[in-house]
Amino acid sequence: MHRYRRVVVKMSGGAFAGDKDWGFDRDAIDGLAREIISLAKAGIQVAVMVGGGNIFRGRIADQWGIDRVEADHIGMTATVLNSLMLRGALKAQGHGLEVRVMTAVPMAAFAEPFIRLRAIKHLEKGYVVIFAAGTGQPLVTTDYPAVQRAIEIDADAILAAKQGTEGVYTADPNGRSDARLYREVSYEDVVSTQLMVMDQSAFLLAREHRIPIHVFNSNQGNAMLDICRGEPVGTYIGPDATTALADAPPPTM
Repeated sequence: MHRYRRVVVKMSGGAFAGDKDWGFDRDAIDGLAREIISLAKAGIQVAVMVGGGNIFRGRIADQWGIDRVEADHIGMTATVLNSLMLRGALKAQGHGLEVRVMTAVPMAAFAEPFIRLRAIKHLEKGYVVIFAAGTGQPLVTTDYPAVQRAIEIDADAILAAKQGTEGVYTADPNGRSDARLYREVSYEDVVSTQLMVMDQSAFLLAREHRIPIHVFNSNQGNAMLDICRGEPVGTYIGPDATTALADAPPPTM
């Protein structure tokens, strides 16, 4: 029996680049595909929201003098490219696994438009659904549409795959040697201590709808399936979470 029936996996664009600063890394993409396939084979319904930072980032827009709205439009197309790359990898490894890319902007030649009930029907059939182009609107990160789509399809949890970090820390682990990993954090403590779980507007939406979030390292093998089996991987944020550090003993039941 799995902890979750249906999940949304939030992947940063950086996860597609592996150890590179940008572009695509075959080993990294194949690894992501294997993780998703393992969920699907276990009977867990999987939707994926991808970012586009491996192709286009805000700092590039700043350097080129591109305004925010235009930059977000470029970023949306980057997420479509990543979605198609992921679909290709899933189809290559999945041995008959059905995969659908659904976009928030019309791209009928190679993807379906996002229609809520159709997405749910795909998931119920065991298809993997990849959401592309965010909400189709500028001025939001892909964190917000990940939460929005999770609400729309009635997902049980969001699995937030981060590149090169194990979860949520007490401070920036790249700049503070005393930073410690949380095992669990309550919604209230995320807000009160200003922890960077995801974009603030996205997190507040998740809190309002009481959607659990698991933050974990995208490079860790079997992490997604372990989370869905109830294993303590990364950091858990949810309505029933008790704030505790990863090296602290778990509370007795």
